[in-house]
Amino acid sequence: MASFSMPAERDFGWTLKPTDSTAFEIIERPNGQFCVVLNHSLLRGVSSEMIYWWFLNFPNLRVSLDGVPGYESQTVPGYLLWHPSDHCSADLSGPLGAGSTSRAGAKIHIREAMQYNKYALKYPVDTALSIFYCAPDGWAMGKRLPILGKVMCLRIHFKDVVSAGQVIGVNYHYEVVIGATGNNPFVRAFNRRLTKEYSPEFFAAWHLHNAIEVGTFENFLPALFEQSGGDAVFRYAVEMNPMKTEIDPQSAHSPDLFLSRVEGYKSAKDPHAYQASESKSFL
Repeated sequence: MASFSMPAERDFGWTLKPTDSTAFEIIERPNGQFCVVLNHSLLRGVSSEMIYWWFLNFPNLRVSLDGVPGYESQTVPGYLLWHPSDHCSADLSGPLGAGSTSRAGAKIHIREAMQYNKYALKYPVDTALSIFYCAPDGWAMGKRLPILGKVMCLRIHFKDVVSAGQVIGVNYHYEVVIGATGNNPFVRAFNRRLTKEYSPEFFAAWHLHNAIEVGTFENFLPALFEQSGGDAVFRYAVEMNPMKTEIDPQSAHSPDLFLSRVEGYKSAKDPHAYQASESKSFL
């Protein structure tokens, strides 16, 4: 059972993206290992520069909220803007980058709960993960153990989408590998233990969590990025949301990529090698 308490929900007045705005599949393997592929709809009005800045800085950001019921004029961790109900805290440790920012080799301790409004703390995250990759084209974090090697990795890819010479948004693609590679009794037993905590059911709940989380970049990130380089405390007010209240129906931005990667994981001898989490993005 998780040992942390969740903060009160934040009502930002945002229209949240549903799961059908994405392409999503879980690929289960005979040894208990499984893989997740998730391709998001276009992130409109956002650039990859903004998202890279966010990953470098989000555990350290402090934001003063205006017009948010129950949070009027309170200063909160920036992490609480990234999801209105499921996020608790995120903290960096280890060898950090300039200005105590994220970098490969550091650790990030995340506390959150998948679909907290529905499941409470049934699907919590309260663990420190190693940052494997932090670059202008993506982010990866997970766990590596002696002998077994990588036993968990979450890899995010992002790239600007350009139309008529202008950046109109970002293609945001997510892949997860849970469990060690191999098919001996020790590996199978380890994977059974690991996937009791991070199960396919957990990631089914994570699907909506992540659709909402990534979609909220459209609502708050341009306003925060505009303030970068300024005061230590950022400001977010409800009227800073650049998106209209209603969102036109959206679907996955790169369905062909999604299908290709799903098939790749189905046939891969080593999903962690196929994921190539510490290499440049394939986007």
